[in-house]
Amino acid sequence: MLRLDDIHTFYGKSHILNGVSLEIGHHSGIALSGRNGVGKTTTLRSIVGFTPPREGTITFKGVNVAGFPPHRIARMGMALVPQGRRIFMSLSIKENLLVAGYKTDKTLQNHNLEMVLSLFPILGERFRLRAKTLSGGEMQMLAIGRALMAAPQLLLMDEPTEGLAPLFIEEIKRVILAIKRERETSLLLVEQNFQFVLDVADYIYVMNKGKMVYESAPPELEHNEDIKMKYLGFGK
Repeated sequence: MLRLDDIHTFYGKSHILNGVSLEIGHHSGIALSGRNGVGKTTTLRSIVGFTPPREGTITFKGVNVAGFPPHRIARMGMALVPQGRRIFMSLSIKENLLVAGYKTDKTLQNHNLEMVLSLFPILGERFRLRAKTLSGGEMQMLAIGRALMAAPQLLLMDEPTEGLAPLFIEEIKRVILAIKRERETSLLLVEQNFQFVLDVADYIYVMNKGKMVYESAPPELEHNEDIKMKYLGFGK
């Protein structure tokens, strides 16, 4: 589904990503972990075209999209749930969802809307209320729902549990597992909540200072105290 080969991304003269490579298979869930400021969000920004890499390739469904504008990448079947949610506070829940699917035909738009509301019934209950009336957890649900309105084949999520109460974290976990199981959508997840990552990811990459320093299935990382202590900041 997606492959990064030796990408180098800069902010001005600052070299942020220094040869990052990773792979995401079809219908799989990949997590990208590491301390704050190591390049995880920049990796997502490079993939979606916000901060294109200066070197390396980003192959999405067999096409090198490095340097493509974000809207072109999105139309190929990729969607982002950004850190901080970035929903439109003055618009209603309905308007936030429909604006993300305006390029699809009416029948498909209605189908996607039904799918989103089945995943997040609370959004249907508050359909015509302004987004600013929602709680933080409900706003995160709306941000995920908005991304799903395009029925993406690859969903990128940047810190989806950040600042959420445990009840909402469990709800987000339920939805992510349902997306993997029922929608056959591939996922790339940036997340600090280690237990959440273990529960939803099929494979985990760990970053440090703009490089990949470790990768494994969740059980191996769970029991690797050296890696957890050195690169994630906790462990025995």
